[in-house]
Amino acid sequence: MDAEKTIAEIEWLERFFAVPDTRPLSARTLSVRFRFEVRRSVRSVSQPMKQKTWALIPAALLIFATALSAQWLAGQATASGGDDPDARPPVTKADIQIVQRARQILNSQSKWNRADTRVCPTAAKTFSLYCALEKATDEVSGKFEHRSAAMQEARFVIDEIAPNRKNYKHRLMDYNNDPTTTFADIKKFFRLLEDRITERLTEESQGRN
Repeated sequence: MDAEKTIAEIEWLERFFAVPDTRPLSARTLSVRFRFEVRRSVRSVSQPMKQKTWALIPAALLIFATALSAQWLAGQATASGGDDPDARPPVTKADIQIVQRARQILNSQSKWNRADTRVCPTAAKTFSLYCALEKATDEVSGKFEHRSAAMQEARFVIDEIAPNRKNYKHRLMDYNNDPTTTFADIKKFFRLLEDRITERLTEESQGRN
């Protein structure tokens, strides 16, 4: 069967009877019909519209390339140092209040969660070091930050006092969960943390004067 002739017959029948032709079509005929419809759609677009469409293509490609580059650069920044484990943000009086509040939250061994996952449910009754500091930060500043000054100074205290530090992947969680860590160690940790932040705050205040 001649495909172009079949298409012509279909169109004539559609116009004559005002209903679509239901005869089965071969794959070749369908392919020809598809190409015909595409050409007819393109011809129906005005010349000015075609020119505008072609003119927009380079701009669209440029926007896509720019967005892709920005996404790649953002990923590179994160991978190369967007989360610095040794970041040292400036301390404030609020950081001392955070440590004091965290000590109050974790003020007895019965409240100590020794199986920390760094996931802190709002209705929790027991707290790890990490979650006590997170809850205290939320209460004092209204916004928890993983690399805030109080959290970072807490990690630096662990660097100094934990005998198994070299085996830790997450300092606060792993020190909390370390079988050798006692509740006396937790109380000592908070004392050293408050002293450390107080000392830094004094040094930074003197440096500004």
